[in-house]
Amino acid sequence: MLALRLTRTAHLAVHLRRLLVAVASAGTGFLLLCALGHALSHPDAPGASALRLAWCTAPLAATVYLAVAVARTDPGTRPRSGLSAIGLGPGRLMAVSATTTALSAALGSAAALFLFLHLRGDLTGGRPSGRVSADALAVGQSLPAPAVLTLLVLVPAFASAAVAHTLRPRDPRPAPTTAPRGYGRFGAYGWGKARETFGAYGRFGSRTAQPAAAAAAPAGSRAAGEARVGAGGALRTQASAPQPPAPPDGATQTPDTPDTRPGPTPRPQNTTSLPWGIAVLAAGLTVETYTGNASTAPAPGTVPSAGVLIGWVLTALGLALAGPGLTHLCGRLLQAVRPGALRLLAGRVLMEESHRVGRPLGVVAAVAAAAYVAATVYDGDGWAFGPLATLGALLVAGCTVATLLTAAVAAKHARADTTDALLRLGAPPATLRGAAAVRAAALLALFGPLTLVVAVLAALPLDH
Repeated sequence: MLALRLTRTAHLAVHLRRLLVAVASAGTGFLLLCALGHALSHPDAPGASALRLAWCTAPLAATVYLAVAVARTDPGTRPRSGLSAIGLGPGRLMAVSATTTALSAALGSAAALFLFLHLRGDLTGGRPSGRVSADALAVGQSLPAPAVLTLLVLVPAFASAAVAHTLRPRDPRPAPTTAPRGYGRFGAYGWGKARETFGAYGRFGSRTAQPAAAAAAPAGSRAAGEARVGAGGALRTQASAPQPPAPPDGATQTPDTPDTRPGPTPRPQNTTSLPWGIAVLAAGLTVETYTGNASTAPAPGTVPSAGVLIGWVLTALGLALAGPGLTHLCGRLLQAVRPGALRLLAGRVLMEESHRVGRPLGVVAAVAAAAYVAATVYDGDGWAFGPLATLGALLVAGCTVATLLTAAVAAKHARADTTDALLRLGAPPATLRGAAAVRAAALLALFGPLTLVVAVLAALPLDH
């Protein structure tokens, strides 16, 4: 009930994003049902039917990726202070997000089943539609209910599980208050309390005299200030240990609910995944090269082999892993060679947002490279683009672009306070718009040639 109430009272933009999830789920469910229909129409070719079902994992993964991006930007399920007192802690809000995602995906699956039965002619009792092949619809054959329900449950189950895993509560890790374990004074191995400076123990009685002097000296005197200086030269003041503000009269001080959802802090080192992304990308191109040299182009009416699918999965994964590092590198390059205010601002923002928009950019680059290969290799006498293949391509492209736009909007909202501060300091709005244009141009200049290079390398072994 809580998930339904939050869904009903959400903003229009939130409803539009959830509608996109429902539409993507409907398209993916329809493709899964068409794969089932092909298996029922061709019982003597289980390999071809299994290959069609395997290719449905691409729109399935794109739909789940979009659902996770939409759930992370949902403002209604973000932890706030005071919600734990009424039973709405981080774990409960995570469950609400997963339930809302499952409802949106289930609505799409129901629409897919309705469309599939309508095209078969089961609902109207008339002739089946000629827009989709009769083999994919399994016209004249009864549909097994367990298989239909299993395929339709895949999208809601995977989407809700991915949202629950992404938004799971995480215990905040406080900063360590002790020095790292190592060899201390005179070779003693253990946990040291503080690093000591040279000559700390040379001052006789400094350890015992300072507390007594601080207690005996009057407040505000020079002796009290000197007594608060430690042996290592660190100033001990009341300001060094800030106290929380006192609650107002008649109010009790309760700790706020920490925001345990994964956010921009703590920020990971985005450059650490760049070598792994390059390695996985090279592995994907190698698999595509081996598969292209060992096989021929697919015949009309068929789908590419499983090796091509595995190669493109590895390529997309490699670009997704390398995306944050490449975005961070792009921000650093913008600030090179005596940058001005515009380039400095654009580069800093790219470095800060690399963990948000880097992976969606890498996935979009992989999809664009796959579209280039499909347009240059699988045309003419090659693979015929039917309505189902076109639907799958539109689903993957639309979900990845929508995920990128969602991440860009989330990044814009995350830096809203910084933007307001710059405007209050007198920064002209034209400068902020110019910085956004510089960021977009820099990303296009980096990812555009990279996408073209990956597409050409992937198309070389297949164009024969």
